This record gives sequence, C-alpha cells and structure tokens, in this order.
Amino acid sequence: MILAVTMNPSVDISYPIQDFKLDAVNRVENVRKTAGGKGLNVARVVKQMGEAVLATGVIGGTIGDYIIQELTKSDIRNHFYKINQESRNCIAILHDGKQTEILESGPILSAEEGAAFLEKYRELLSEVSLVTISGSLPKGLESGFYRQMVEIGREKGIPVIVDTSGESLRQVLRHKVKPFVIKPNIAELSLLLGIEVEQSISSLKKVLTNEWFHGVEWVVISMGGDGAFVKHGKDYYRVTVPLIDVVNPVGSGDATVAGLAVALNRKQSVPDVLKTAMTTGLLNTMQARTGYIDRANFGQFFELVEVTKID
Repeated sequence: MILAVTMNPSVDISYPIQDFKLDAVNRVENVRKTAGGKGLNVARVVKQMGEAVLATGVIGGTIGDYIIQELTKSDIRNHFYKINQESRNCIAILHDGKQTEILESGPILSAEEGAAFLEKYRELLSEVSLVTISGSLPKGLESGFYRQMVEIGREKGIPVIVDTSGESLRQVLRHKVKPFVIKPNIAELSLLLGIEVEQSISSLKKVLTNEWFHGVEWVVISMGGDGAFVKHGKDYYRVTVPLIDVVNPVGSGDATVAGLAVALNRKQSVPDVLKTAMTTGLLNTMQARTGYIDRANFGQFFELVEVTKID
C-alpha cells in the first residue's frame, strides 16, 4: 500500500464566472468543490490506477471534516492527525480565459503538533510499502520537517518520494539521508540551485552531477509538454510524450508522482516506470477535474510515450 502525505490540505473551490466584475456582486451557479492539496491528488490517481492507498496529513475543523467525507466517497482510506484549527480553502475564479486564485495559508502548527504527527507517521509506515510527500508545509513547522520524514522512512526501510520545492527540498537534499525519488521541474531546479537551468540534455546532465543529488535513486525533471529528463542511478533517460489537447494542466505533476509511485511499488522495469508516470500525467491534463484520470485510455497513451537511454 502507498501512503500519500499532504501536510496542508484544502478544499479547492472553483467558481466559473463568465463576466467577472470587481467591486460588484458576482453570482455563480456551477460551483465545484474538491478535497485538494497535492498529496490528495496523488492519492486519487493511485486509487484510480487500482493500487491500495492511504491518505494522511494534518486537518481540522469543518473543512477537515468535509475533506474526509469527500475521500470516503471516493473509497480512499485516510488517517489524518486532527488539530483544533480550521483547514484551508483555496478558491479559483475562472473568468475571461483566466484563472484568479485566492489561497488561504492554512493553520499554524506548534512544534508539539508537528512531533505528534511524526509519531502517527511512524505508526502508519508499518502498514505501507512506499510513501509520497507532496506540497508545502503548514506554517509553524521548520523547513527540515520533510527531511525528518525521509529519515524515518529510511529507518523503517520504506522508500520515500518527495515532491516539494524551495527550502524544504533544499533541506532534504543537503542531508546525508536522501529520498528515493524527487520530481522537480525546470523552474524549481533553477530556484533550488540559484542558477538558470537550461532544458538541454548537456545542461541537465551537468546540473545533476551536483553532490546534492548523490544518493537519490531517481531524479525526474518534469518538462511539461516536452516530457521529462531522468537520472536513475548512474543512467540518464529522455522521455518524450505525444502532443495532446490539454483541458486542464493543473495537477498533472501530482498525477505523474502517482504513476511513479504505482509503477515503483509494482517493481516495474525502468522504461515502464517512466512510461507509467508520464501517462498518468498526460491523462490528468485531459480531464477538467484536478487529480483525475480515465484509466480506460491508459494503454493507448502508454504506448505513445517514448523512453530513450542517453549514453
């Protein structure tokens, strides 16, 4: 079973408003509410791929209750650490071909609450074979919190996939105990290293010689519609994807993490791991909803993904 961690989940609310006006009343009919957060997107796609999944993280209040209700409706097992604060809403106003977002920062956790979650996390590791950690940390937790989670996973012999950015990722990579997989995009890689990373193969190979990446079994650099560049052990791969009509790109990175988790948990070959990850990412972009795929299309697009080993 895969454990999908979301430390700062939300209810994602989508308001499509054709003629959005500032400083005026805007009425909306077709409201969409989703149990959101990057890790919950991962959990949904893992479930849709037919793999057992357990969602965890930190939630509270009536918004937290709603998140649990939505996950339960989708038959996704969950075991959260509950706090006496309200989880957050994240609002997207879709107007004039644009998307305006209003994102609440969420609860502020104490050091004691962080420690209590880590204890729950330790307990849950006894039930699972792989962990995904996705998204940002709630306020109050120190930037090395994910590093601690990676360490605990190593102690328990559980591989950990980390999909985060900024200082949290930096803390993870500067430590001697490395995650099993990271999945930065080009922009996140540039921010991490403090340089402008180019998308060429020669540039990416050079970047990945940085000591921070030593000991990370899989580095999957997402390049959107251009596929991915991957370092696995000492080997490099270029992954290309077919051109498709994109309906909604939001959450495609999370769907890619879900595909990675499923394929690695099933101990698939290197090419199949990468093709599975890219396929789930592609399928998410073809759906209006975030963190959803149509598994009926999986086989067709899996065959269209190409993996080339680079000497």
